[in-house]
Amino acid sequence: MSWNPCPEPTLGDRASVGQIETLIVPRAVDLGEMTVRRALPSTKRQMVGPFIFFDQMGPAEFLTDQGIDVRPHPHINLATLTYLFEGEILHRDSLGTEKTIQPGAVNWMRAGRGIVHSERTGAERKRDGQRLFGIQTWMALPASQEESDPAFMHHGAEALPLVEAGGVRARLIAGRAFGAASPLVTASETLYADIRLEAGARMPIDAGYDERAVYTIGGTIEVAGDAFQPGQLLVLRPGDAVTVAATTDARFMLFGGAPMEGPRYIWWNFVSSRPERIEAAKEEWARGRFDTVPGDEAEFIPLPDKRDPPQRATGGVFYP
Repeated sequence: MSWNPCPEPTLGDRASVGQIETLIVPRAVDLGEMTVRRALPSTKRQMVGPFIFFDQMGPAEFLTDQGIDVRPHPHINLATLTYLFEGEILHRDSLGTEKTIQPGAVNWMRAGRGIVHSERTGAERKRDGQRLFGIQTWMALPASQEESDPAFMHHGAEALPLVEAGGVRARLIAGRAFGAASPLVTASETLYADIRLEAGARMPIDAGYDERAVYTIGGTIEVAGDAFQPGQLLVLRPGDAVTVAATTDARFMLFGGAPMEGPRYIWWNFVSSRPERIEAAKEEWARGRFDTVPGDEAEFIPLPDKRDPPQRATGGVFYP
């Protein structure tokens, strides 16, 4: 596939300083086996399109007999999407799914009315050790679909459109862009892409989606003459056509989509438009009323202190 690379910059490009609405520096969160950088939710921004949670995992080095062991835990009223640059994660869920996620592929899990899953390092990878690096996101579901049946979908890297031209290499994870369409079926209008730029390359980001953001992974990029290093979230101003230029070889995630019809509340692993639904999910998990994960029934993550109330999805999020 191909697309038209960006034309040479104009004075207007260089002068458009207001193209970035919000700049977010992720906070570090220690998960035990590794530290993640959490860009969403933030005190500066609740969501970008349907994206309500955005974590950079690693890069982390796991030696022999080491790995991640995220025990079975529940979700409601959201969808999760795991995307890796390096390493592997073994996903199991209460639908009976057992799937290894590998670089460039997509694991998309719709929690709907409720699902339980675990994320672990497989036996072979744990024996040999590995480097793990990737992005985990949660997407809120439209209120009309929050209580839908849970589901799981996997697309290998070869199934996702790869667009290359003018020093740009873009893998389209979700949505429509660059003259291509991802096969991933999402609950609402969603844009998600993994983009690499060679030094000196330029990439236009049109305003076709209501909300858009760029998360820098590697190298240095420029937007409207301002330079940005890895580990920064740039929320783009709605309606503006934006150009990203690479001053070195660079990589970033482009994501966004249509905003939700209202705010969302978040508590631990639960997201919902209704705080009372989160209270009900707390009781269901505490009383063992969620389904178990076949092949991974022996362990689970206990419910944290239930007295903390659900928070609107801002920096007050309760996520121990």
